[in-house]
Amino acid sequence: MDKIEAAGIDPVRRLLIGTAAAGVTAASLGLIGSARAATPAAAQSPATRRATHASFGPLKQVRAGVLDIGYAQAGPADGPPVILLHGWPYDIHSYVDVAPLLAAKGYRVIVPHLRGYGTTRFLSPDTLRNGQPAALAQDVIALMDALRIDKAIVAGYDWGARSADIVAALWPERVKSLVAVSGYLISSQQAAQAPLAPEAELQWWYQFYFATDRGRAGYDKNRHDFARLIWKLASPKWNFDDATFDRSAVAFENADHVDIVIHNYRWRLGLAEGEARYDALEARLAQLPSINVPTITMEGDANGAPHPPPEAYAKRFTGPYQHRLISGGIGHNLPQEDPHAFAQAVIDSDRL
Repeated sequence: MDKIEAAGIDPVRRLLIGTAAAGVTAASLGLIGSARAATPAAAQSPATRRATHASFGPLKQVRAGVLDIGYAQAGPADGPPVILLHGWPYDIHSYVDVAPLLAAKGYRVIVPHLRGYGTTRFLSPDTLRNGQPAALAQDVIALMDALRIDKAIVAGYDWGARSADIVAALWPERVKSLVAVSGYLISSQQAAQAPLAPEAELQWWYQFYFATDRGRAGYDKNRHDFARLIWKLASPKWNFDDATFDRSAVAFENADHVDIVIHNYRWRLGLAEGEARYDALEARLAQLPSINVPTITMEGDANGAPHPPPEAYAKRFTGPYQHRLISGGIGHNLPQEDPHAFAQAVIDSDRL
């Protein structure tokens, strides 16, 4: 999950779980195409909004930057590109139902495994297994370059939303529009040094666990059960079955997975060094840059992960902007829990 910092907002207010997500809810979260009857998504029960597809087709691989990236692709090769970014501890199957909905509308949908997940591998054994935010965002740009994509709609949640935010903030010329669950997730090591109220710190128990050697060993040994626990805490009303979880858990067997996860959380606390090549990018991110591309932010009404109210970050989006609150017991993994609402947000962001 992704820790959130927002300048000028009281940390207890922005991080307590269960904070009511206020803001402007978009009209018409209707279904897409003919997949189901034309009933607004907000009016459907969660059960009717969730998984209908078991898997993607065969994955593709492409060398991009320091990685050989594994990714799923759907839709016409000449369609408007959409890049969908997953979070921790999840994988590309968060979008297994979103992708065909967008493909049916003519989009070229690309869903990459992040570094440390699935079939994505480092090209060199000597490259630092770096999980810092600028590195993850740079991977998106490298992927676009490798696939010869000039400009794309970029969408994500959790780590993926942070990467999407960073790409939109630092490379706006590469982003047609943005969809970000939980809004503005750009932060810095310095901001992460500020202590929070005890109740808020409690929600980050795993971050402090990961700061220890025991925590690293524990995550390595128990990554399957650890991820399942996070899924339950972050989406308390999502009744996923064993098959759904096990399908994603395979991605955590990547040889670099533990290194990337541990480095990510230790870097945030200033307990691990990053790479000098990203220093200039991190310095820009520490200034909390505005995002001026057309943007839709989203929140589930049952998100069990720390998240700020939308009014805390709305001012960071200076271009065309909407916020959507998705009801019906939707938790942290919004695209998998309500794929129709997420896909509709991507389509609508393209029209802002």
